[in-house]
Amino acid sequence: MSQPALLAHDVVRVLGGRRILDGLSLTVAPGRRLGLIGENGSGKSTLLRVLAGVDEPDRGSVTRPAELGFLWQEMPFDAAATVADVIDEALREARADLAELDRLGVELAELPDGDPRQPDLLAAYGTRFEQAQDREAWDADRHAARLLDGLGLAAVEAQRTLGSLSGGQRGRLALAALLVRRPAAVLLDEPTNHLDDEAAAFLEEQLRALPGTVVVASHDRAFLDAVCTDLVDLDPAVGGPVRFGGGYRAYLSAKHARRQRWERQYADEQKELADLRRSATVTAHRVAPDRGPTDNEKMGYGHRAGRVQQQISRRVRDAAGRLADLERRQVPEPPAPLRFAPDAFATGRATAPADETPGAADETRAPADETPGAAERTPGPLVTLHRIRVPGRLALDELEVAPDERLLITGGNGTGKSTLLAVLAGRLTPSGQVHRRPGATVGLLTQDTAFDRPDRTARDTYLLALGPDLAERVPLASLGLLAAADLDRPVGDLSVGQRRRLALALLVARPPHLLLLDEPTNHLSPALCDELEEAIGGTGPGAIVLAGHDRWLRRRWQGREICLGT
Repeated sequence: MSQPALLAHDVVRVLGGRRILDGLSLTVAPGRRLGLIGENGSGKSTLLRVLAGVDEPDRGSVTRPAELGFLWQEMPFDAAATVADVIDEALREARADLAELDRLGVELAELPDGDPRQPDLLAAYGTRFEQAQDREAWDADRHAARLLDGLGLAAVEAQRTLGSLSGGQRGRLALAALLVRRPAAVLLDEPTNHLDDEAAAFLEEQLRALPGTVVVASHDRAFLDAVCTDLVDLDPAVGGPVRFGGGYRAYLSAKHARRQRWERQYADEQKELADLRRSATVTAHRVAPDRGPTDNEKMGYGHRAGRVQQQISRRVRDAAGRLADLERRQVPEPPAPLRFAPDAFATGRATAPADETPGAADETRAPADETPGAAERTPGPLVTLHRIRVPGRLALDELEVAPDERLLITGGNGTGKSTLLAVLAGRLTPSGQVHRRPGATVGLLTQDTAFDRPDRTARDTYLLALGPDLAERVPLASLGLLAAADLDRPVGDLSVGQRRRLALALLVARPPHLLLLDEPTNHLSPALCDELEEAIGGTGPGAIVLAGHDRWLRRRWQGREICLGT
């Protein structure tokens, strides 16, 4: 049985007075797996809801398969329902197909030859048989068990109630139930949240095997690369959302090529603008030097001078016209990629007043030596740990962090990654020995971003934390971490991701000697994650210690790595 495509035509959706989707059209054919990427607020979840029929567009239309699964709506059960109830409901259609095939088979077997009902029964049997094949109904129960196992739920008893499961377990159960059904179209919003590496790889394999349509919104670059046949970037662009063929690697290659074309076009235009400006300011004196006529020229001098002046005026007008036209339609300058500010490091990182420093991006200085440049002049590691113990959270025998270290900390949940960062930052006092280089500053980006004054705007928070001189040298808007419309919003009104990007901006503008990042790619768009990785991996100032689950980042990490809990 052929699978229908998923179609959206000229879809407009307005929320809170803002056009989240503005005339978007797309087609996702069976066998294609489309990834939606972009900053938080770019419309990924809104588009999924519109495609699923959960939300209606203000304009435009959506044509969808009758059998569609959307992860957001896959748990219509109360807390008293059991795991078995959820899986039985997911298997209901496949079991109904098999029961109907058995009934039709018995009825056909009992019909005498030539019975007029036989053609209709055979047609009904064929239709139901194709439907059962699409659902792989004969293997559905075994497939359900494999899904539960692959998503890390094999040890969860079938009679456990949903209310007794963790949020992560409920999310994985909803995902398993959706995949058991094998609908013609599958829509997923951040499906790898709460999945470990093995479960994420298993999900990727399952989605690649689906014959129908898949649309997924995700920040997981490894997942996007493993699953997607196409990507749509929903970040604002002149021509609207851009569709890229291939997975995430192909998207990066296409973006790199497009950036190079943009830079070349901008450079060529700037050269042309400079040439036109010179031409437009040419004077008659420069084109035809003012010299007196010779005796033989005196009779025709006035006539020739007038003709020269007319030619000069025409050239100047033509140049001015071309200049004005090019200035109106010139290509904007490509934004600078995210980089740590080097001058802040060189000038000793002047510390902001204590009451202006946000709790989410705290900067501390080792108290042993406040002399400017002391940390740079002192040899040896920045931090040394020996026989560190935090009962029930962390046990680490030795660790040294060099001044230019790039250190990745990995390990499962609960192995002490965030605890180790807190120890390195001086926020947590363990048993054992901790030695910090005198005068060294430490900055920590935590997972839970909070600011001391949520009533202040992002711009004022940045200014007061850095001081006017540094804030002017490294403007918040130049970092590309917050949209212009969000700079003057109160910090308390920003989303979790926006507050985290503001905290990151403070650390980027004034990098400490030791920068500690706890899951830094959480709540960042894939494109911004790529920029942050390049900034981290560069030869920028100071040491960087990063704790993270991000599979794409871990696979590409070039520095040292330690795994806790092994």
